[in-house]
Amino acid sequence: MSNLTTKIKLYCEANSKTANFTENVLVWDNSDGSGQYIKLWNVSGLAQPTTDQLATYESTGDDEEADNVVRGARATAYNKVKDQLDQLYHDMTAEKLDATGEWYKAIKKVKDDNPKD
Repeated sequence: MSNLTTKIKLYCEANSKTANFTENVLVWDNSDGSGQYIKLWNVSGLAQPTTDQLATYESTGDDEEADNVVRGARATAYNKVKDQLDQLYHDMTAEKLDATGEWYKAIKKVKDDNPKD
């Protein structure tokens, strides 16, 4: 089940708006077991979504959150940019700007090890 903040983000994006969770949207949880809810909604030009409207983003929200996990794992696994640039330089020097280059092989391994569904 996707987070309320994810569904709000998707709702806003679908309406060409941005949810800023420190300025115009506040999600709250009273810790009473009823879960999170929208405490403050101040997105200019966009009405606060209903529970039914947010429910339509459940599946997309699940996909978004799963992709975020993969993106995080990939970001951790990738070499530092300076090291990637060095790999690219050496691949260029060796005329290996294709799937035989070291940079490509390193990136492919990270993507293979952390696939998106």
